[in-house]
Amino acid sequence: MANIIHSASKLINPFLSDEQFIRLKWSYRMKGHKLDLENPQTFNEKLQWLKLNYHNPQQTLLVDKYRVKEYVANLIGEEHVIPLLGVWDSVEEIDWTALPDQFVMKCSHDCGGMVICKDKSQLNISEAKAKLAKCLKSNYYAQGREWPYKNVKPVVFAEAYKEDKFGELRDYKWFCFNGVPKAFFVASDRQKKDEETKFDFFDTDFNHLPFTNGHPNSDKVIEKPKGFEKMKELAAKLSENWPHVRVDFYDVDGEVYFGEFTFFHWGGMTPFVPNEWDYKFGEWIQLPAPML
Repeated sequence: MANIIHSASKLINPFLSDEQFIRLKWSYRMKGHKLDLENPQTFNEKLQWLKLNYHNPQQTLLVDKYRVKEYVANLIGEEHVIPLLGVWDSVEEIDWTALPDQFVMKCSHDCGGMVICKDKSQLNISEAKAKLAKCLKSNYYAQGREWPYKNVKPVVFAEAYKEDKFGELRDYKWFCFNGVPKAFFVASDRQKKDEETKFDFFDTDFNHLPFTNGHPNSDKVIEKPKGFEKMKELAAKLSENWPHVRVDFYDVDGEVYFGEFTFFHWGGMTPFVPNEWDYKFGEWIQLPAPML
C-alpha cells in the first residue's frame, strides 16, 4: 500500500479520479477512520469534501506564493508584504550577483522548496539551483489533489530575508472560518538541524490547547508575539467569505508580515491527538454549496 501511495503522489495517475486518489491516500494515512464524504463531521473529512466539491477560481490566485503578494498588499497594505527582489521562469535566468547578501528563494506553486541565504558568500549556488530546478518541475496538485494548485504557473522568486528575535522566522498560522479566526499554532525550531519542528496550538485568547497535530509541542514556553492582535485583525480581513482558510503570518519585533494562504492544512490527512479536536475543528466549518 505504501508503495502505491508514494507512486501515485509523484505522478497524476490517469486511472484514478480525484476521489479515488483521495480515498486511497486516506486509507493509508488515516488508519482506523473511514472517510465519510456523504456526511463529513471532522475537520479532515470536511477538507476532503472541499477538495472535491468547492472549486472557487480565486483559490488559484491565493495559493500562488508570488502573485498573491499584490492581492494581499491591496487588501491590507504593502507594509505587511515581504518585499519582492526578483522573479524568474527558470533558475538559469537568475542573476545571483544582483541579489543582496541575504535573501529567500521560493517557488510559486510548491511547498518546502525554499532556499534561505543568510550569507551569499557561503551559498552553494549550484546546490541552490538544483533544488529550485527540481521544485519547478514538481506537481504539488498531484501529491494530494488539492485543486487550487492545479493551474498555478511555476516561477522562482526571491524576497527579502527576515529574522525574528529567536534567530529564525516563526510562523503564526491562523485557522479562520468565514472571516472568524478560531485558533492558531506557532511553528518553531523549523531551521534547526537535527531537531524536529514544533507546533503549539492556541485559542484566540492565547490559551494553549491540549493536543498535537503532526509535530510535538515545544518544551519551551511560547511567548505571545507583539503583533498578536494585529495578526488576528488581519487574519479576519483576509479570510472573509471563505468557509475555511489558514492565514499565516510572521512577527518581526511587532512588525507583521503575511506568509501564505493554505486551504488544506496537512492536506487534511494528519490525525489530531486526541481525536476529539478533529471533530471540534470540524464543527467550525460550515460547508458551502458545491462549486465546480
